[in-house]
Amino acid sequence: MTIAIDGPAGSGKSTVARTVADRLGYLYIDTGAMYRAVAYRALRDGVSIADEERLTQLAEGMQMEFVQDADGALRLIVDGEDVSEAIRTPVVSQLASPVSVLAGVRQRLVALQRQMGADGRVVMEGRDIQTVVFPEAEVKIFLTASDDQRARRRYLELRQRGEEITFEQVKREMQERDQRDSQRSLAPLARAPDAVEIDTDRKSIDEVVEAVLQVVRQKAGAAGVGD
Repeated sequence: MTIAIDGPAGSGKSTVARTVADRLGYLYIDTGAMYRAVAYRALRDGVSIADEERLTQLAEGMQMEFVQDADGALRLIVDGEDVSEAIRTPVVSQLASPVSVLAGVRQRLVALQRQMGADGRVVMEGRDIQTVVFPEAEVKIFLTASDDQRARRRYLELRQRGEEITFEQVKREMQERDQRDSQRSLAPLARAPDAVEIDTDRKSIDEVVEAVLQVVRQKAGAAGVGD
């Protein structure tokens, strides 16, 4: 079974997707990390975000894989380099959104994502999984939350990493990214008509995970297969 989880930043999709994958024994794939990796490499190599041709060439030359370390944490390895921490800085986060609208970059990364999830038994999360990458996914989930709640989660995450940033700055940048992601012409952030929407505002992670697993059990039962 393929489980596609989408939603805006701070909706809880990464934590929920990772936990659901652990509970089911499925592979977890964070597609947003892949766009961040391209942005990080462009920043490191001095490639302008406005240079679509060079960014596309950069993405086409990158080999990516997700692996679990000894503690069970997911690591993104790009051309042999562990970029898991480097791609989580605010500057990379801001660059990832404009990078993700480039057709050549998306074509390369969507192909990689489909390859990674070709055998099923995968929980893949991002912004266009249920609509573009795996529109045939058996389970489609769209997570939402209020602007304040999403910004608060992101702010606490960044502060825990030692980033000097204000809540107002985090909220403003998140709203700007939401606008870019939902209004872009190529694969915009959107809820598929057959996706189950879950508001995570007043739910714990365990409650959201259980809601997703309930959908999985219903779909599995309807199909006559196990999880």
